[in-house]
Amino acid sequence: MKIGIVGLPNVGKSTLFNALTKTYAAEAANFPFCTIDPNVGRVNVEDPRLNELSRIAKTEKTIPSATEFVDIAGLVAGASKGEGRGNAFLANIRECDAIMQVVRIFDDPNVHHVDGSVDPKRDIETINTELVLADLQSLDRKLGEVEKKARGNDTDAKKRLPVYQSVRSALDEGRLARSVELSEEEALLLRDLHLLTMKPFLYACNVNEDRTDMPESELRTAIGIHDQKIPVVAISVKFELDMMGFSPEERAEYLAELGITGNPTETLIRTAFDTLGLAYYFTAGEKEVRAWTIEKGWKAPQAAGVIHTDFEKKFIKAEVVSATDFIAHGGWSGAREAGKVRLEGKDYVVADGDVMIFKFWA
Repeated sequence: MKIGIVGLPNVGKSTLFNALTKTYAAEAANFPFCTIDPNVGRVNVEDPRLNELSRIAKTEKTIPSATEFVDIAGLVAGASKGEGRGNAFLANIRECDAIMQVVRIFDDPNVHHVDGSVDPKRDIETINTELVLADLQSLDRKLGEVEKKARGNDTDAKKRLPVYQSVRSALDEGRLARSVELSEEEALLLRDLHLLTMKPFLYACNVNEDRTDMPESELRTAIGIHDQKIPVVAISVKFELDMMGFSPEERAEYLAELGITGNPTETLIRTAFDTLGLAYYFTAGEKEVRAWTIEKGWKAPQAAGVIHTDFEKKFIKAEVVSATDFIAHGGWSGAREAGKVRLEGKDYVVADGDVMIFKFWA
C-alpha cells in the first residue's frame, strides 16, 4: 500500500519524506520542482506493544508492520493541463492508494512560496482543483460511452450511468468524488476509473516548531477542512529535520524537555496507516514476533492468508488473545491459565492488536 505525499512546491514534502523514512533520499531545496522522479520509501509503524511482546516471548527477531510513502513533485495551478509536468506527476499520484497533502502553515521569509504568500486554504484549493479537473477528464472519457450503451439497454452501463452522473455533478461543484455517498457496490463501479479524489485523504500541516501541539479544532480552522472523516495532523518538518541524527533515546529526551508528548512522526505514520483502512495482528513465538498487515474488517481465514495462501484455504480455527492480555499475563501460558485465550472460527473479524495462532489442515 502506497501513500502519495503531494502539495505545492516548497511546502516541505521532500523534507517530510526524509524525516518519515529516516533517510536523505529525497533532495530538498528552496526552489520549485527540486523533485522530478518520485522517491519511494518503506516506513515501519512503531507500536510499543510489539516491543513488549518481544520481551515476553524472548524472541530472536521483531518485525513491525510497514507501509510505503511516495514523495511526488509539487503540483501547480494548471497541472491537469500539463503545467509543470503535471501530467506525469498526476500519473504518479494515480498509482498510490491514499493521498497525504502537505500544507504549509509555517512562516519563514527565507523559504519561497510559489504564490508569494502563505495561505493554506488557497493552497489546498489549488491542489484539490487540479485533482478534480483531472478526474473530470477521466470521467468524461468514459461517460459518453456508458451513456450510449445504457441507451442500448446494456445492463452494466445502466448500473454505472447514475453513479457516474452523481460523481460528475460533485466534481462540477468542485467537490471531491469521496464526498458522494455511495454504497459498496456503487463504489466498485468506479474502481476502473482510478479517480484521484476517490482516494483516502490526509492533511499533514507543516507548522512552526513551537506549534506542534496546535489543537485539532484550530488546525482545521486554519486550513478550512472541517470534515471529521479526513484526518489532519500537525507536524514541524524543520523540527523533524533537526532531530534526524538523534537516537530514539535522545529524541525522546529532547521532546520531553520541550514538553511535547508523543512522537509527531509516529503519530503521522499511524494516522496514514489508519487512513488506508489497515490494521495488524501479531504472531508471537521464540523465533519471531511480527505484526501482519490486514485490511480492517477481515475475517480470520483472510488474515491467515497473509502469512501463506494455504493457511486461508486450509483454515480450521485460531487461538486469539489481545496483546494487552498477552502482556499482562506474561505470554501464552499465563493468558491460557487466566482464561484470556479463546478459539475463534471462520467468521471471526480480526481486531487490531490480536495475538493469534492459526490451526489448519495439514
